[in-house]
Amino acid sequence: MKTAVIVFPGSNCDRDVAVALRAVTGTAPAMVWHGDSVLPRTDLIVLPGGFSYGDYLRCGAMAARSPVMQAVLEAARHGTPVLGICNGFQILTEAGLLPGTLLRNAGLSFVCRTVNVEVATADSAFTRGYEAGARLRLPIAHHDGNYFADAETLDRLEEEDRVAFRYVEGENPNGSARNIAGILSRSRTVLGLMPHPERAAEPVHPSTDGRALFEGLLGVMA
Repeated sequence: MKTAVIVFPGSNCDRDVAVALRAVTGTAPAMVWHGDSVLPRTDLIVLPGGFSYGDYLRCGAMAARSPVMQAVLEAARHGTPVLGICNGFQILTEAGLLPGTLLRNAGLSFVCRTVNVEVATADSAFTRGYEAGARLRLPIAHHDGNYFADAETLDRLEEEDRVAFRYVEGENPNGSARNIAGILSRSRTVLGLMPHPERAAEPVHPSTDGRALFEGLLGVMA
């Protein structure tokens, strides 16, 4: 399984996700600079967490217009799975690969802790390693993780079973609509989520609940 991690100025989780991918696949991912316009042949593209372009303008807005994103968009249109984590989720919404947007946290402060997340659907390459309803312990670290979309879009996400993860009821850390922590594209080949599965993938981490996300992808792409 060949993977690629897109590196933007301000990315700070690119190495974390590279370690997780190498541990699961046995092969180091290609680290692709945001200024490149060509992607290597790959089975998975990851947009990592961090603060691309210093979060100026809007989180992810400038990164979504980087030269490499045209190649990412084209790959996604042809069915290559794309995973956006935290800032990567913000970039996916700004690029139009996922609906909605990520607003400032409801408490107006940066939140960094481990939270309880529920798997809302197992029907995707990203979530096939879990059972629907499973509860996971995953870290979060964001200032703009409040998922927002209009009621029509939220209803459509629900009807099409495209909510991938939810914060457990009563533990929503940022005010996200309907406790949404991650969503899928209509094709189910693009996933954006605010929690960090790559920071919950090894025994030294507080949890290894994120590892099954990467292992599930390996099973699909093998």
